[in-house]
Amino acid sequence: MSENKKATTPFFKRLTDPNYEPNSIGERVMRGFWSYIVITVGTLLIACGVYFFKFPNHFTVGGVSSLSVVLTHYFPQINESIFMGIANVLLLIVALIIFGKDFAIKTVYSSLLLSASTIAMEYIYPIEESLTGDKFLDLLFTIGGIAIGSAILFSQEASSGGTDIIAMILKKFTSVNIGTALLITDVILVVLGTIAFGIEIGLYSLCGLVIKSFIVDNVIDGFNLNKCFIIVTDRDVELCEFINNQLHRGATVSMCTGSFTHDNKRMIITVLNRQQASQLKKFIKKTDPQAFSIITNSTDILGKGFRIV
Repeated sequence: MSENKKATTPFFKRLTDPNYEPNSIGERVMRGFWSYIVITVGTLLIACGVYFFKFPNHFTVGGVSSLSVVLTHYFPQINESIFMGIANVLLLIVALIIFGKDFAIKTVYSSLLLSASTIAMEYIYPIEESLTGDKFLDLLFTIGGIAIGSAILFSQEASSGGTDIIAMILKKFTSVNIGTALLITDVILVVLGTIAFGIEIGLYSLCGLVIKSFIVDNVIDGFNLNKCFIIVTDRDVELCEFINNQLHRGATVSMCTGSFTHDNKRMIITVLNRQQASQLKKFIKKTDPQAFSIITNSTDILGKGFRIV
């Protein structure tokens, strides 16, 4: 991106747009700082879902927090937050030994923050019983906090550690892929929860596990959603100038011929985020109302200017 184009792009948009590539050390530092703010918010959402809704109901819907719930049942003298902190630290040490310095520092930060924040909540606002008295409502808030928080972390290429680390270790030393490894560890935790707390909690946890997987996938898709445009037009020069100079995106232009009219036109292919897509649709309507446009959703874009998903 040229200096003129960069200057016309608002600073906050450059800071938060995952597809923007920082060109200076200052921008890289600010992008890193912003990323850790987002990770902190996501981690605190998980912590709230775990502490206020998961722990009081003994739900075991995956994660080290579920292991902590089971262990506290058998060792009640130690609370869930302490067990979770110990388990996270041990898993991080094992992961650092096995994976070395390539292990993501963001995951270390999120994992330690999750443990510290739940321990802090334990002292600031002790809680032993359900806030609502309704297990299903608590399950929804448990899953909402964990799933949305996890999706926010994944959008920053981080995770809260825990069973993610166990899955990574299983993948490294066995032929099991990461998705299957995560499913295995989470199902084992549901089974352990069922043994410890009974069939009702086990079924709630199993239901929550399915809902969590669905929410995480959809929220991640929402973060990564882009719009792919295929535009057939006579006004390719104006449209490309708008895409390049106003939206700061690239486009591919090729000749095309209509099968019915045999007219020669230009076909433009470009990929934009949702805000840029809205601007381009308005510009097309104003500049070339006769243009034929196909707009599709895409969450998997590979190439310069877009993150690899």
